[in-house]
Amino acid sequence: MELDYILFPALAGFLVVGPFIAIGLYQKSRDLEAGVRPSFRRMFFLAASSGGQVWFTGAILGLLMLVWMRAAVIIYALFFGLRPFPGLDHVAEMLFTTPYGWAMLATGTIAGGLFAGFAFAISAFSIPMLLDEPTDAFTAMGTSISLVWNNLPVMLGWGGVVLALFLLSLATGLLGLIFIFPWLGHAAWHSYRAIR
Repeated sequence: MELDYILFPALAGFLVVGPFIAIGLYQKSRDLEAGVRPSFRRMFFLAASSGGQVWFTGAILGLLMLVWMRAAVIIYALFFGLRPFPGLDHVAEMLFTTPYGWAMLATGTIAGGLFAGFAFAISAFSIPMLLDEPTDAFTAMGTSISLVWNNLPVMLGWGGVVLALFLLSLATGLLGLIFIFPWLGHAAWHSYRAIR
């Protein structure tokens, strides 16, 4: 069974769970800040100050990604019905040369933007906070939403930088993520420390 139809939603979904995947990078930045020698062991077997609350938040982000991927398939079905996905070779033609393709792109962009905005708001500061402070997941997510809202112009700019760098990574066949993802992880940690 061909699964290429799920590629684009999965790539977009990576942005939803990215802050949780970067938790090891936050630990490395935390260690460097504290004068502790970072190690792969500390990055992979980290002990969050919040205990299991950070994993609960990661599970929420994972669930949000799965809901987004299902929503993307439903949006495709709303515009193209039961027509099989044309494959990666013909998807651009289908999207950019038909009215249904343009309508699906507009609808998908709006829906994806809502998912991305919500995920960004709840995770921009909550994952580093849960690593660093003994708090619960809902307090951390609520604090993150508040910090994003109260610093909206800066956070919109930061979100734009993250999106642009991710698109640059896509243009390199995801090889750019080798450099960009660690940089974004360390930058996210330092933005959390600066705003707290």
